Amino acid sequence: MTADLVDPETADHLVRTARTAIGDSLRSATYFTRDDYEQLYLRSDLEQDADLSTFIGTEWRGFRITKDAYQGSELGDYNYTIRVFDGGYLVRMTTDREGVLVTTDGITMQDFEALASAIGAVLR
Repeated sequence: MTADLVDPETADHLVRTARTAIGDSLRSATYFTRDDYEQLYLRSDLEQDADLSTFIGTEWRGFRITKDAYQGSELGDYNYTIRVFDGGYLVRMTTDREGVLVTTDGITMQDFEALASAIGAVLR
């Protein structure tokens, strides 16, 4: 993990954007590229021992596979991924160069859509 992979202003903007979209349901936010990542936010009541390098590798490969597999389908362009776990949700918004993983508590589908749209706008 490299500190300052993303400039502090953009990092702050990504966290504020996620907090605005989903409020206190935000658990964590991590910026990543193919080769590195930087955790931008971790809610204070959560343990800091997650193996983010494994998450990032899985999510980067997953993005590439998903984007390629569904390219040209009747579903349209790939937008984002939601993963559901017993203890929360992981949302992945990715471009060809970078991405953001956000973990959340339970939120509505409209909240997921607002989050993905807002983070996607920052990544563009």
